[in-house]
Amino acid sequence: FISAGVIGAFSTLDVLFLYSFHELALIPTFILIGVWGSGDRQAAAWKATIYLGGASFVLLIGIISLYLSLPSGMRTFDLRQLDQLALTGTFHPASWIYLLLLVGFGTLVSLFPFHSWAPPAYACAPTPAAMLHSGVLKKFGLYGLIRICLPLFPEAIQQFNALLVLMLIGNILYIGYVTVAQKRLDWTIGYSSVMHMGYIFLGLASLTVMGINGAALLMFAHGLSVAAAFALCGEIRRRTGTLDYSELGGLGKVTPVLGLLFGFAAMASVGLPGFANFAGEILVFFGATVSSIYGPLMVVAIIIGVWGVVISAIYMLRAYRNIFWGPIAQRWESLTDIAPSAKWSVILLLVPLMIAGFYPQIILNMVGTILPR
Repeated sequence: FISAGVIGAFSTLDVLFLYSFHELALIPTFILIGVWGSGDRQAAAWKATIYLGGASFVLLIGIISLYLSLPSGMRTFDLRQLDQLALTGTFHPASWIYLLLLVGFGTLVSLFPFHSWAPPAYACAPTPAAMLHSGVLKKFGLYGLIRICLPLFPEAIQQFNALLVLMLIGNILYIGYVTVAQKRLDWTIGYSSVMHMGYIFLGLASLTVMGINGAALLMFAHGLSVAAAFALCGEIRRRTGTLDYSELGGLGKVTPVLGLLFGFAAMASVGLPGFANFAGEILVFFGATVSSIYGPLMVVAIIIGVWGVVISAIYMLRAYRNIFWGPIAQRWESLTDIAPSAKWSVILLLVPLMIAGFYPQIILNMVGTILPR
């Protein structure tokens, strides 16, 4: 169901089918969290269900309103026809419809302040579910904003752009500080995933080709890096039974390959040069500086975005130090290193990040013919 929904959502050219396929992929994740999760899994599953169910309802109202706002003889859900109507100037949907879509898609992406469902859901979810949802399903909301809102609501986006900038600042600054305060690795990665959505929204808010290309590249990079981080998180929990920083330490002495892979995943998450995350963030920052709506608020967002990189380095390096460095407890001395199957799975996630980091044009060429439109 999840695979079918993901493939359908990202390949369809019909707005209603796009919504339906995403719901098909989303429903099994609630079951995976509530039944096979860990910790307070039922509360996390219910919270995610309420938030995402409410967002889906708002999104459905927005899609139906968009359909009804068309002239009676031209009503369609076909994205190609909607794009053509918008380009010719014969279709001007109301601004409040954009707000409905922003809230609906934004909640799916954990845009501040609609984010609180995501960290507990990721922390309690089974490792494969956390990897899939944070790495793939979350991108549905971003894809919807790029594919539907950008071409159909240019005036509304400029009208409410300041609101979007304030919300993304909340993602970067507020969630960044909350991430620093976490005491467990799974919660750190969960909040980190939410924080980095702010950079993608900064690229979208710039309304420049460079910024939106950077956002698209960051979508790719974040999907791989957060999946690798959750995969390694699951390996640590499987071996030790805990992810609490106070109970770990020194694991690098007995699991050097696991520590090395986690170091690469941490560097990718921070946005170190050589990874696609860095290339995406650079494009986002440059796109924001050349934006036609460049003003005091955008300057503040850029400064906070740069500071957010420092915050990311703080919490990821602290996690790396607390888990793999320092003295090792006697009970961890007999741990075995990461299994070959898991090792190569993580490597397959990290290698494309480095390839796209040194040559981002591989990804940008795929989206460059679409985004400028």
